Amino acid sequence: MKTIFRVLAYLKRYPSLALGTLGCAVLMTLMVIVFPKVSQWAIDDVAHGRGDRLVELTGLALLAFFVQCIANIARIRLNNTFEQKVIFDLRSDLYGHIQRLPVGWFDNRSTGDIMTRLLEDVTSMERVLIDGIEQGVVAILQVGVVSVVCFYYNAKLALLALAPMPFLAAGAIAYTLTAHGRYQFQRKASSAMNSLLHDNLAGIRQIKTYVREPEEHARFNHVSGQLKSATLRIMRAWSLYSPSMDFFSNCGMALIIGFGGHAVLTGALRMGDLVAFLILTRFLYEPVGRLHFLNQLLQSGRAAAERVFEILDTPVEMNAAGSDAAPGKERPESTSAQGLCGDVRFQNVCFAYAEESPVLHNINLHARPGETVALVGATGAGKSTLVNLLTRFYEFDSGEILLDGEPLREIPKDLLREAVGLVTQESFLFNGTVRDNLRLGSPEASDAEMLRVLEAANARAFIDRMPEGLSTVVGERGVKLSVGEKQRVSIARALLKDPPILILDEATASVDTETERLIQQALERLMEHRTSFVIAHRLSTVRHADQILVMERGRIVERGTHDELLAQGGIYAKLCRNSFLGASLPGVTK
Repeated sequence: MKTIFRVLAYLKRYPSLALGTLGCAVLMTLMVIVFPKVSQWAIDDVAHGRGDRLVELTGLALLAFFVQCIANIARIRLNNTFEQKVIFDLRSDLYGHIQRLPVGWFDNRSTGDIMTRLLEDVTSMERVLIDGIEQGVVAILQVGVVSVVCFYYNAKLALLALAPMPFLAAGAIAYTLTAHGRYQFQRKASSAMNSLLHDNLAGIRQIKTYVREPEEHARFNHVSGQLKSATLRIMRAWSLYSPSMDFFSNCGMALIIGFGGHAVLTGALRMGDLVAFLILTRFLYEPVGRLHFLNQLLQSGRAAAERVFEILDTPVEMNAAGSDAAPGKERPESTSAQGLCGDVRFQNVCFAYAEESPVLHNINLHARPGETVALVGATGAGKSTLVNLLTRFYEFDSGEILLDGEPLREIPKDLLREAVGLVTQESFLFNGTVRDNLRLGSPEASDAEMLRVLEAANARAFIDRMPEGLSTVVGERGVKLSVGEKQRVSIARALLKDPPILILDEATASVDTETERLIQQALERLMEHRTSFVIAHRLSTVRHADQILVMERGRIVERGTHDELLAQGGIYAKLCRNSFLGASLPGVTK
């Protein structure tokens, strides 16, 4: 019930809409009792040979139905507005919370699962809000009002009408207690299928290249079959529950027919009263049946809500000094990324993704403003992890990192990340135009400024060749551009951002020699007057660095300039001799 109450808490934001919906529901419910009373009067009049009131009674019934119709129209419109506002708030809160979660949280979850929770699970909660709350309130009101009227007509028949209620309640309780596990299994199966579908669509080129279509189809059918089984399990329980509840309701009708008919024969009850009571009884059992259906929606929504609130309950990353890292949070006007000099110092920094698996050990380095620090070493040496600590994608375990002499954890994350430009090997472009992707670096940038940075990034030429220029749509992940073109657009984006600190994570990998030359020229312009951290396997990228740090198993084992490290004849020189850096060295024999 805690989960349901958390969902209901969102309703408190719009009290006027809630009261309006409730008022319309009450008016509708009151109109329900008019027709049984009109039927009673009309039948009794006909039975006594009188027809003078039939026109008036017919008009009264039509008026009640008309009022009920108008109230229902108003209720539906108010309720839909009410519920959509609540769902918008819920979806917005969920998405906002997801954006504020630490990067490590995403490492352990599939994109398909997150999308399932944001789309399908929130939609399932929406059905509970729209159908559950709206119709549930109306049904409960109708049961209460009709029950009172039934006792007003005939207490004995009212008790007979309510006789099936304990069985109906017991069935509802049994279904509710056993349904949660079934719906949880279904939501997980749906998430697994969407995760596989997302991965396969993203990797469709690899699937086709390795001719894995039959195997991947079989995998999809397997997870889809699990969803089918989970859904059928729910439907089998419902197929037993729903008809059983209808049976008990019909038993109540049969009892009333029997006992009510006997009462009419003995003169204890008039025919009109019996007909009116039968109509009222139908109005009594109809919302009870609706409540059983809503119980099914409630159980489905409850399982979905738990998955949604599981994300909302995940602690967000802290900005600085224990404060929430909410995007757009106000900070002093004097605080600006451009005011940072870029003096970076690591002091005995240690880090582990898991306690039993340390990744970095006692890292010490000092990058002065404007210097270029190159990180080299074998895959898994800890190079990317080190620069991820600088952006606070992960928090170091011990030691200290200082930026311009200030502890990194005391600097708000939004300010810190504004001060850092990142260009990676797999440059990510969003499925929009070139202009849209560049404006990530500077939302207010003009087209002239964009063309200027594209020129500096050696990207202007191929952009100008495109029919729509800056308005060219690059496709999902920039699929319409080559690797080198995407990389140069990413460099232009970083130039537009103009950060004091720059991180290049294998920015020239996976491109041909000519493209590397163009990218390298762009990178040299990008690194001017910036503190740069360069991760590379190619000599051309690192040989002119102010410092070269050689990493091995999470430790810095060598440091110095290119010439100093060659003279030492250690690991760096060996890497060069083995062409690990991708180029031969003057005076170095392989």
